[in-house]
Amino acid sequence: MQRRNTNQRKIIYEIVKSTNIHPTADWIYEKARLYIPNISLGTVYRNLKILKEEGFITEINDGKQSRFDARTDRHYHFKCVKCESIYDIGLDMVHINMDLKKLSRKGFKVKDVNIDIEGVCPKCAKGEKLEKNS
Repeated sequence: MQRRNTNQRKIIYEIVKSTNIHPTADWIYEKARLYIPNISLGTVYRNLKILKEEGFITEINDGKQSRFDARTDRHYHFKCVKCESIYDIGLDMVHINMDLKKLSRKGFKVKDVNIDIEGVCPKCAKGEKLEKNS
C-alpha cells in the first residue's frame, strides 16, 4: 500500500536532514512545533517510524534513547561518553578484518554489520586537557 506523503512527514524529514547532531524525537518535535504548532509528539514518532521503514532515515539506539540520521549511506557512528554527542565516522577511518566466508561456513548469513564506537570526542578531550593543566 502506497502511503501518502504528508506535509508533516516532509517537515519532519527536512528537520532531520538539516542537522548532523543525530537528534532525538523530542528535539525534532520541538523544531516541528515551530512550523506546525499543533503537532503532537505521537505524530512525530509515527512519521519517524514511516521514514525509517521507507529508508529515508536510520535510527541509532544506544539502549537508552533513539537518535535519527538522514545520512543513509554506509558509515559508522562515534558516541562521546562525556557529552553524549554522536558523530559520523567514514568507512575510511575504521578498518576491521572480518572473515565472512568463515562465518558462512559455520552457517551464519550476515545481512548487516554495525560497529559502535564510544569514547571521548575532540571537544571533550580538549576540556580534559584544560582541567589537568589547571
